[in-house]
Amino acid sequence: MLLVPRLGSGIPLVGRADELARLRAAVARAGRSEASTVLLAGDAGVGKTRLLTELSADARAQGALVLTGRCLDVREGGLPYLPFAEALAPLATTGDDVIAAAVRARPALARLLPLVAEEPAADPDLAQLSAPDVHVRPRLPADLDLGQLQLFDAVLGVLTEIAGHRTVVLVLEDLHWADGATRNLLSFLASRLRSQRLLVIGSYREEDVYRTHPLRALLVELVRLPAVERVELHPFAEAEARAFVEALAEEPLTAEQVADLVARSEGNPFFAEELLASCASGDDVPAGLAELLLARLERLAPDTRRVLRAIAVAGDAVSHAALAEVSGLGELELDESLREAVQHHVLVIERGFYQFRHALLQEAVYGDLLPGERTRMHAAYAARIRATPQGRGHEAKLAYHSMRSKDFRTALTALVQAADEAERLGAPGTALRHIEQALDIWDAVPEDGRPEGYDELRLLQEAAHYAGVSGDPERAIAFARSAVQALPPDLDGARAAMVWRRLAESLLSLDSTFDEAPGAIERAWELVADGEPSRARAWVLATRAQILRGQQRLDEAWWSAETAVSDARAAGVGGAEASALVTLGALADSATRVEEARQRLVEAVRKARAAGALHVELRALYYHALSHDDQGEIPAALGLYRQAVERAEETGLTWSSFGIGSRLRSVALRYTSGDWPEDSGERPNSSVSNTVTMIMNTAWVHLLVARGRFAEAERLVPELRSQRRSDLWIALAASSGGIELAYWQGDHEEAVRRCREGIGWLEELAPKAIGGIRVGALGIEAAAAWAAAARLRADVAAAGAAVSAGEELLAHVRDCAEHGRPRTGTLGPEGQAWLARAEAAASGLTGPADPALWAKAAEAFGYGAVYEQAICRLHHADALLAAGDTGRPTHELGEAHALAERLSAVPLGAAVRALAKRGRIALPGLAPPRETVDLLTERERSVLERVALGRTNRQVGEELFISEKTVSVHLSRAMAKLGASRRAEAVAIAYDKGLLTKAAP
Repeated sequence: MLLVPRLGSGIPLVGRADELARLRAAVARAGRSEASTVLLAGDAGVGKTRLLTELSADARAQGALVLTGRCLDVREGGLPYLPFAEALAPLATTGDDVIAAAVRARPALARLLPLVAEEPAADPDLAQLSAPDVHVRPRLPADLDLGQLQLFDAVLGVLTEIAGHRTVVLVLEDLHWADGATRNLLSFLASRLRSQRLLVIGSYREEDVYRTHPLRALLVELVRLPAVERVELHPFAEAEARAFVEALAEEPLTAEQVADLVARSEGNPFFAEELLASCASGDDVPAGLAELLLARLERLAPDTRRVLRAIAVAGDAVSHAALAEVSGLGELELDESLREAVQHHVLVIERGFYQFRHALLQEAVYGDLLPGERTRMHAAYAARIRATPQGRGHEAKLAYHSMRSKDFRTALTALVQAADEAERLGAPGTALRHIEQALDIWDAVPEDGRPEGYDELRLLQEAAHYAGVSGDPERAIAFARSAVQALPPDLDGARAAMVWRRLAESLLSLDSTFDEAPGAIERAWELVADGEPSRARAWVLATRAQILRGQQRLDEAWWSAETAVSDARAAGVGGAEASALVTLGALADSATRVEEARQRLVEAVRKARAAGALHVELRALYYHALSHDDQGEIPAALGLYRQAVERAEETGLTWSSFGIGSRLRSVALRYTSGDWPEDSGERPNSSVSNTVTMIMNTAWVHLLVARGRFAEAERLVPELRSQRRSDLWIALAASSGGIELAYWQGDHEEAVRRCREGIGWLEELAPKAIGGIRVGALGIEAAAAWAAAARLRADVAAAGAAVSAGEELLAHVRDCAEHGRPRTGTLGPEGQAWLARAEAAASGLTGPADPALWAKAAEAFGYGAVYEQAICRLHHADALLAAGDTGRPTHELGEAHALAERLSAVPLGAAVRALAKRGRIALPGLAPPRETVDLLTERERSVLERVALGRTNRQVGEELFISEKTVSVHLSRAMAKLGASRRAEAVAIAYDKGLLTKAAP
């Protein structure tokens, strides 16, 4: 995908709220005649100019005069006073009489402003120089001549005089390149700021001001002055960097792209722009950025650059001893080289080790190495690692340097050992990368050089396992399939069965591949069915029971699970026993034997933990939580889901299937129960697959819509739609989230269309899925709203289409409720509540809804689903008002409004307030609605009520026992009073003004 970045200054300022606030405060103080100097420090590319541009625009908007000048990197012999000359240049050509007079009165400015005529001046009386309070200012250099002092006084004088009429902001950028004359003039100004309406801002690159840099001494002096403030601009935090990258790209980025750009740029906006512009990935640094980074290093001594190349090859923090060995420099030369690199802010020292200040510097230096240099240095590091005592990460480092130095024999053994270590440390993603590298070089290593006990088949199986538990189910399936294809015909049956079992287990991770799992597990079962109890037979039986339960072959699943328990106990395989116990617990839940189910699940957790079967332990915790979830026992379910999430994080299985499932349901229950998370910031890391990312996003789409963050939801819903065939959760969220988004935006016809589309997706994945009840209920609500709006417009065709769609959706909902297969065998509280909501919404398809049905729906959500209950209260109040009840709606709207306010549920709150206004109901905490002047007579209102139902003039006359002509007269008068030109417009205005609160009978 081609990503076209926007220039950073072309997008709104991201982050920097604190720094901008401090600068604005300095401008405000200057406006109160409190002059000061601000020194803005930050790395190259961190956004100093962008921040100052924003500040300058603010200051100009407040009437300040902003003068900006920049220093240039002209090194020795540069132009003196360059930034002051650039900043003050507009003064020489201004049309402002005050400024022109101030400039003319100071001929010494001709040294800076060529258009100003310089006149010979008498010896100045130094006592007349501005602000002679010398004891509190930095000492001026002894080589200043009287001409310079005249110029300095002229600059201060002209700025002071102008500041007497308006605030002046003088901005001097890139002071690290300032010449000596510029530094002296800045020192002079900063020391003489008192009560002028003047602010001086100087920016500089902190990393360029090394210990002996000429600006450093001036900064030390300036910061001692009371009127000088230092503001440090740090790199973006992760959230700010992500927002910057997403705003910068013209086209949407994947989560992996964003994470990669954020990680590599390390919060530096300029680096992010350059990386995005080049679409760089891996070890490549954009050519322009690399040249810029390397240019700084060209000024360093040759030995220093040699040391930097050695550190770049290390790829990590390096000890002094390692550098001495690899660089080949003597101790004195090495010390001087390191000292220079540290003083120039190229290297930093962390815990006694040396590393680059920014990772992109390391990448640039590494990319500039000759191939032979790289190979030799990597080989030197590998030799040193082999000779040193082993420690944490030893094998991974050895594998890295051996791979880069083409020593594949050493690398292969190191890689498989590094993968084992990574798994023990709870880093399955890292283990997967090591195994993948081992597979890449397997054929390049002769058989006698391969690690003992390993073959390609074992590597493929391990890769499938690591991919599955690190959040990449598609790759897990691909590796497992490759392992099956690599099975030799003479392989031991038990081992072959475990290969097929791994494939079956991998296929379970995605709904789109579940149908392939039964075939794979049956092939495994054929290989061990006639054997004695063994590790392989126990695991195959346990996985087979899990798959058979998913197929609803419950009797066979029960037999397989019990047999697995028996075999596992005989063979001493605690993990397989625990897995079978989980399935037995789930089967007991399906048979409504809830207590038995939970006892088995608790036992499964205990046995899995004892056996070190972490994946099984998470599965047991998940199903235990699900048992409470299905019964609407939200607090207990949430506690168990959180326990599972914490355990997954502890063991490195955060993005395994049950780690994801537990996290997903935890967020979903918080949404349901009204304990809404503050932000959707918990994103999967860049190593997980796009499918896993979308699965996690299903937990957030409803929160985004409910909070009124429609722009974010509009970006997320299409992403979910694109992955809808991968997983049932994604299909459900893409459809229900899309329906809710369109509904709250007032596009009810589009909401119905999305509902029909979503039902089609669900039918493809799981016909008569219970989730279809929720999707259908949301669609029926939209159809009822669509029909009501059409009736207001007297659009008979649209109203008919809406009613027809709603009735069709109701039939589907009832079909799902009757023939769907709830996990526990019966429809739980959540399903019952959504069914009641569908019936209540359907009662409003052809006219006012039934208040009793909406009351029943609100009560059904009383198991703890407070947000959905509040929406039902809103509909209940609407139905009561339509029925002429003006008492009970007050309570319902009050409850709904209180919850909307607590949760910041913007769309719900707006809908509640609109209905309260129409019904003239005072809500707690809000001013009572203003009394609406009743413009209509009783007869005019009666006519409009019937017109709202789509009646013709003749039909209205027949119902009211008046002539058609009289109806026309009443209608014309009502339209004139309401300022409407059409019948439908008059009805809409009357509803909006609260003049119509119920439909005609």
